[in-house]
Amino acid sequence: MSTKSALQIARATYQPKLPNALLHGAVKAVEGKATESVADQADIKKLFPNTYGMPIITFEASEKHANQAINVGVILSGGQAPGGHNVISGLFDGLKSLNENNKLYGFLSGPGGLVDHKYIELTVNIIDEYRNTGGFDIIGSGRTKLEETAQFDKGVEICNKLGIKAVVIIGGDDSNTNACVLAEYYLQKQTGIQVIGCPKTIDGDLKNEVIETSFGFDTACKVYSEVIGNIMRDANSAKKYWHFIKLMGRSASHIGLECALQTQPNVTIISEEVEAKKQTLSEVVNGVADVVAARAANGDNFGVVLIPEGLVEFIPEVKILISELNDLLSHETDVQKALKGLTAPSAAVYASLPDAIAKQLTLDRDPHGNVQVSLIETEKLLIEMVGKELKRRKDAGAYKGKFSGLAHFFGYEGRCAAPSNFDADYCYSLGVNAAQLIGAGKTGYMSSIRNTTAAAAEWIAGGVPVTMMMNMEKRHGQMKPVIQKALVRLDGAPFKKLAANREEWAKTTAYVYPGPIQYFGPTEVCDQPTKTLLLEQEGK
Repeated sequence: MSTKSALQIARATYQPKLPNALLHGAVKAVEGKATESVADQADIKKLFPNTYGMPIITFEASEKHANQAINVGVILSGGQAPGGHNVISGLFDGLKSLNENNKLYGFLSGPGGLVDHKYIELTVNIIDEYRNTGGFDIIGSGRTKLEETAQFDKGVEICNKLGIKAVVIIGGDDSNTNACVLAEYYLQKQTGIQVIGCPKTIDGDLKNEVIETSFGFDTACKVYSEVIGNIMRDANSAKKYWHFIKLMGRSASHIGLECALQTQPNVTIISEEVEAKKQTLSEVVNGVADVVAARAANGDNFGVVLIPEGLVEFIPEVKILISELNDLLSHETDVQKALKGLTAPSAAVYASLPDAIAKQLTLDRDPHGNVQVSLIETEKLLIEMVGKELKRRKDAGAYKGKFSGLAHFFGYEGRCAAPSNFDADYCYSLGVNAAQLIGAGKTGYMSSIRNTTAAAAEWIAGGVPVTMMMNMEKRHGQMKPVIQKALVRLDGAPFKKLAANREEWAKTTAYVYPGPIQYFGPTEVCDQPTKTLLLEQEGK
């Protein structure tokens, strides 16, 4: 047993706040209108005949009544996100409020634990060790995809053995898609096993009109913003370095945008904007170089640039280059021969890349022969290319400043932080709410807590059919039903806030230093949600 820090000991006593509807352990489910998927309605309905069109559920407080004892299984799926332990503790407490004899089993190391029959019973002693802590180490996580009927049937075996009548899957868009497929299959086979999902991802791309935010996003962005603020203060003190900071978020730039709104850096690159404007790599580089040069003209040879992890995949010409390389390298092991097969535009892009990055594109491939985009050090790529552009300008007499770039990547640092008060409350509510969805006999639903910019007591608890969030997308050459990812909307209030201020933030040193997450103190300091959430909900 590891020794606990003073913060962890104090934090263990924190009692997360709940929506009024969930406070006393008894609810009434109020059904809304029938729903339909966000797109491809006919295809989704055909694939999910038993779970399509279900209504949104809203819970209201009710009189307590006797509930039959049941056993429930819980799975943590995918990458870690702050607050997962609170979802499980909320689920545990919620089940016990329904019936003291209810039991909760945790499947170990993700969905694979369900298939391989690896589990533990989660008792009060175990749960109490993990309340309000970061990480997924209570039962571990994994990335096994539940896609095959043989896997589903193995799940039925262990559920029947343990008397489990419901499974809660805590994960991102793919994990909740799998949860919906599982719910449909178990209904079709009349197994009597319910499946409920919970929205998790620090990337912030699992959200829509009814899922306001995914858990962990608040905490992760606050962790990154603290460190960005520290770096900004260092830059403003030393006044001689440009810090290029890459942030988590391969599929969407929500983290970069939120951290920009919290800290006000000189440059924030948003992948979705780059793609929409069809910007070339050269245009991205020149955009950064312009800001560096303008600040140098004011005597400021320092600054901060925020870069989303997935940037290179959003630059159209680089995306084409990667696609061509994937195709060529899949059937040609000789790299030099493969490179000769590039089209002229892609060959020109490849030639413009620094040697180290070019090598990453050809040498670091996954087992399928594809370029491992996540390994591309975009921050170093931009430092080198911006440096070359500034040297060209200096040689032409158009730039007289000094440029020294430092590279950073903030990723894993934010995934297992102790959850902020917002995430601690939100996640605990999601867990208690999931227990109520099970008690109400629901399946194929995602636990939903809405109105999250209000005080926790005013949050709206209920459930959303997962099919409502789905569309058809091509995956590995086949059309598959998946939850639609939420990208940064360029017409949305958070991006508009950045766009309205970026010119001023570029020229001036308008840095904000958020400091560390505050767990104890006034509400206006400790319980604030993200700026993204506040701006998105402001107009609703």
